[in-house]
Amino acid sequence: MNRFTRYAIIAVSVLIIGWVGFGKVLGRSANDNTYKSLIVYSEVLQKIQQDYVDEPDMHLVTAGSLHGLLESLDSESSYLTPREYTEYKQKSSSTAIGETGLNLSKRFGYIIVTSVLPDTSAEKAGLHSGDILESIAGFTTREMSVGQAKNLLAGQPGTGVKVGVIRRGKTDPEEVEVVREKLSTPRLIAQRVDNETLALRFPTLDPGRADEVRTRLMDAQKQGVNRVILDLRECGRGPVSEAIAIARLFVPSGQLVALRGQTVPAQIFSADASKVVWKGPVSILMDGTTTGAAEVLAASLANTKRGDLVGDRTFGLASEQKLIPLDDGAALFLTVANYYNADGKSILEEGVTPTEVVRASAAAADDSDDGEDVTITPGTPKDSTIGPRPLSSDDPVLRKALELLKSPVKKAA
Repeated sequence: MNRFTRYAIIAVSVLIIGWVGFGKVLGRSANDNTYKSLIVYSEVLQKIQQDYVDEPDMHLVTAGSLHGLLESLDSESSYLTPREYTEYKQKSSSTAIGETGLNLSKRFGYIIVTSVLPDTSAEKAGLHSGDILESIAGFTTREMSVGQAKNLLAGQPGTGVKVGVIRRGKTDPEEVEVVREKLSTPRLIAQRVDNETLALRFPTLDPGRADEVRTRLMDAQKQGVNRVILDLRECGRGPVSEAIAIARLFVPSGQLVALRGQTVPAQIFSADASKVVWKGPVSILMDGTTTGAAEVLAASLANTKRGDLVGDRTFGLASEQKLIPLDDGAALFLTVANYYNADGKSILEEGVTPTEVVRASAAAADDSDDGEDVTITPGTPKDSTIGPRPLSSDDPVLRKALELLKSPVKKAA
């Protein structure tokens, strides 16, 4: 870094301190902590510039500090540098962009797979919920946001991207290549568990899913079905509006969920008796692979006591993000509102708790018996076949749901 650049950075830092001090004197903000934080940030930059063992790249230092700042808020907020944001806009505007089928979040400091879409290249490559992505395209995910990870995984259909995968119970990463592809909407899986019970398995909550569910429920009633199971395990995509629409097919009255944020008008999502299609018993299957809109659907039935929630606690990702471009060409993905349960607890922070806790399998329990707080439990065994999997009588979560549905005290809404 040349002398001019060094002096320019120091000068800007001094100006920031001066502006902060001047603003405080004038009382331009009621929050003294904001001013104190800016002063500390500017002072740290100066010390790094003046005293670090080697001459630092201040652009990298600043970018790194902004990544850390956003990551300290929650797993979904992230910072994109000007180059990353330009790449993101190019990929977003393309109608032929390819994806891998991975749903992601961040845990343990690394990018983690929350679920995998069926019949995608990621599933065919052997990736599973709970896998940690130690690297993507040669870049470590230790300092990577979820937004950056999604950006790297997207690309031209037919091209490959290498990921370093750390499996459950393993310590060393395994390199796996995943081919990007144009994804189609996975189909809803409808299965008769017995003569009177219909199970609906949701790989996603994509737009149009509520209409599909309505049709399935009406057909089921004509066929003598009187119990329904909604399987939301491995469901990690779709808008919340679709979750609300599906919940209204079951819930005749009451508050489903609430949405609140500092700058977002509070919203209460309520049931609508005119939209109810199914009045019989219903149960929800869920676990740590249930994320986003699927959590809102599960919470809606729990908050209105419409049915049993069977399985494990959900991951905790139900929130709304806003893309905020910055003057220098960078951008923020900032969480601006959270969805809340009836008890006032944020789903993003607490997840959705089942009314009946059942682990998916003994193998899943063994995988997490390593002293760490692992919230993801795989929805399917690692030796499962490719494509949407039918429900099995060996599934302990399903067995418990059936037991509860057939209970003599179970009543229709």
